[in-house]
Amino acid sequence: MSGFIEDMARIQGLVEKSLSQASVCANGSGTMNPQKLQRTLEETLESFEQATMELRLLAERNAPGVGEYGKHPIIPAREVTGYVSILEYSWLHIALKTLLPHCRFQAPGWLSDTIRRLLDDYEALGGTIPRFRDGAVLFIDERSNLEGRHIYDQDNKGWKAVSNALKGRVFPDDDQYSLGVALLSSRSEENRTHITVVSADEAGEFLSLRGCAYIKDIYAGL
Repeated sequence: MSGFIEDMARIQGLVEKSLSQASVCANGSGTMNPQKLQRTLEETLESFEQATMELRLLAERNAPGVGEYGKHPIIPAREVTGYVSILEYSWLHIALKTLLPHCRFQAPGWLSDTIRRLLDDYEALGGTIPRFRDGAVLFIDERSNLEGRHIYDQDNKGWKAVSNALKGRVFPDDDQYSLGVALLSSRSEENRTHITVVSADEAGEFLSLRGCAYIKDIYAGL
């Protein structure tokens, strides 16, 4: 049980750090400038998210029937908040049933964790995730109606969490020579985010197909 105690102590430390940061926000909200307050709030969010994800993993490792401590259970298939599919030309497509969260300073950890879990589930069910070793383009396409959108500026959206989740797994790195990023938006009643990764030399083909019935049907979940 020493490992369990150590893990719980680490989680407790994360929670205490989160509460301390929340106290700083509460006590200093009247004197902080807006940019500093935003940064502090995002750091607090990251700390709470990290504690939650650590606790989730600990609970999974200690689920009934798992056996000795540290053995991961087989998690039953479930719909996390989206799905993974493979499109034409072996393009990777991830649909999220949410829009990108607001973020200026800290990439939202829960979004990276969700994407990783969707990929894990896809592989556990026998799917193969494509690898783009010679350059890739990441298209993040938000579909929302006017009432559903809540972030107007692209530079305030937490898109970096997407590339963080895919780096090292779908493409080797997310530096400027390995990955191009395109943030797209369209009006729709879906209020979803569609993530597509294509090879760098096929980015034009994807943009040509984006408006055709094939991609529209995929985006609609047909």
